[in-house]
Amino acid sequence: MAVAFHDLGSASGLKKLDEYLLTRSYITGYQASKDDITVHAALPKPPSSEFVNVSRWFNHIEALLRISGVSAEGCGVIVEGFAAITGEAVATPPAGDTKAAAAEDDDDDVDLFGEETEEEKKAAEERAAAVKKSAKKKESGKSSVLLDVKPWDDETDMKKLEEAVKSIQMEGLLWGASKLVPVGYELRHCCFQQNIIYVIVSRWAQMAYR
Repeated sequence: MAVAFHDLGSASGLKKLDEYLLTRSYITGYQASKDDITVHAALPKPPSSEFVNVSRWFNHIEALLRISGVSAEGCGVIVEGFAAITGEAVATPPAGDTKAAAAEDDDDDVDLFGEETEEEKKAAEERAAAVKKSAKKKESGKSSVLLDVKPWDDETDMKKLEEAVKSIQMEGLLWGASKLVPVGYELRHCCFQQNIIYVIVSRWAQMAYR
């Protein structure tokens, strides 16, 4: 049975459509279809943000029409005073994209193996600077940690313990200096300095606990 909508140009009609889309991504089925295009075309203007679900759906269909178009048949929809879409809805890029396409056509005449122009050199330098800046941002997640390891009893071989701890190696973990510190009664604990890059180490930890 076809879905029916009425008076989509009014607030009451949009409210019913908004309630309908509360639990749905598309008018019918699980992918964009000609039913979505029919309802989309029946709307006289973009819906107000007051109708959250309709606005979400409308913007999604708009994006599909700009990028890839919609060809699925759908299950059928009836919009009062509006004929259903029967042909394929082809992607229609905005005017700005037309200029970009024209620029791409002009690029066909460019000698790819010619000498690099000043503009190309400048663009390459800007890209390199951006990559370097991004790398610095990632390094900002680095922290210096002081790890304190205490012995089980006075018979614990602290040298072997130190070697065992430093044998833990992983990407993003860098061991620094270590030293034995007396705590009394001939007991000593070992302090380790380490640098950790959280993004990398946390990724290893997640993999280890899977």
